[in-house]
Amino acid sequence: MKHFTQIKSAPQDLQDPQAGPFNGHKQIYFDHNGSTPCSPAVITAMQQYLDHGFGNPSSGHWASQPASEQLAMARSRVANLIGADASEIVLTSGGTEANNMAIKGVWVMAARKGAHFITSAVEHDAVLRVHRFLRSLGAQVTVLPVDRFGVLDPEDVVRAVRPETVLVSIMHANNETGTLQPIAQISDVLQDTDVLLHSDCAQSVGKILVDVRQLGVDMLSLAGHKFGAPNGIGALFIRRNVQIAPLLHGGGQEGGRRAGTESALLAAGLAEAAKQATLEISYNVRVLRDYFWQELATTFGTRVSLNGHPINRVPNTLSVCFPGQVGASILGQMPHVAATTGSACHAGCIDMSHVMLAMGASTEQGIGTIRFSLGKTNTMQEVDHVVGLLKVIID
Repeated sequence: MKHFTQIKSAPQDLQDPQAGPFNGHKQIYFDHNGSTPCSPAVITAMQQYLDHGFGNPSSGHWASQPASEQLAMARSRVANLIGADASEIVLTSGGTEANNMAIKGVWVMAARKGAHFITSAVEHDAVLRVHRFLRSLGAQVTVLPVDRFGVLDPEDVVRAVRPETVLVSIMHANNETGTLQPIAQISDVLQDTDVLLHSDCAQSVGKILVDVRQLGVDMLSLAGHKFGAPNGIGALFIRRNVQIAPLLHGGGQEGGRRAGTESALLAAGLAEAAKQATLEISYNVRVLRDYFWQELATTFGTRVSLNGHPINRVPNTLSVCFPGQVGASILGQMPHVAATTGSACHAGCIDMSHVMLAMGASTEQGIGTIRFSLGKTNTMQEVDHVVGLLKVIID
């Protein structure tokens, strides 16, 4: 593990005597791909259900009606956000449950051990580990490679399809690099098959235009906390006439597709966040993201490189590599900056992320990676501050 010099004092306008453990530094949040803060409007929308929303949405009396109406509103606004119909939206606890529901639901409906699934090497663990579990039950799983930008070739999907193939599950935007996959093209090459297409869109919904009809997907997973809703709620789009087995059995909520008493409180937050999600916000974040990269490139030259596709990526994500450095050590020297690395530390050892490995990155590139993911609350001043800190640390 490398050691770095002490951070110099922050500029006066970014010092905050109330900041606590970070020696007066103002806290900076550059981890919006991890989770996003709730806006005041989202908090206000949820407040009434903390005060009065105690009714069970399924009870059918006066106390349950407001909660039931709020659930319907959440489905309607999510559907509007992704170009679907409200009847095609199933509320879940988040993206992980939605992914599990889609993939395992197809496995159960297939009702045969030899069923074949196709996915990619850069998927989130909430997809890769589900496939790994199904493989232990007898499923066949093909994990397709990506190029150096992290992009899958749709023709590889065609070549991987077999008579027993039941599902292709490919993410829309990568959580580490932001790279976008050609989902619409993958849908096109599957047109003459009976294979279903599922896409994990947790990192794209609310950041770019996502339309289920244009993408051509049969199922789509989203996570509310990635675009301004609270943690603990998400949704699965299931195209009309697509049948999958429920992951949870019980009271028959969500049209019998997802049992369990729904939360009107979380649904209120999801509904408001879906309402607020606009392309104008993404445009402003893109400008800040591109400014951040330009400042890094100007400051460090060949000592910094960009991970992922330079153009086809979501507008808020900036994954960069500082060759010869250790991303975790850099972030450890500026604890007031919330960002993540492209590697994981376990008992003193550094493991590269599976995404960087799949892209063919060297060990040096993998452990030198930092992901900055921006949001609408970030400022140019914060970018300047972080670039200044990085210069002190790396130089």
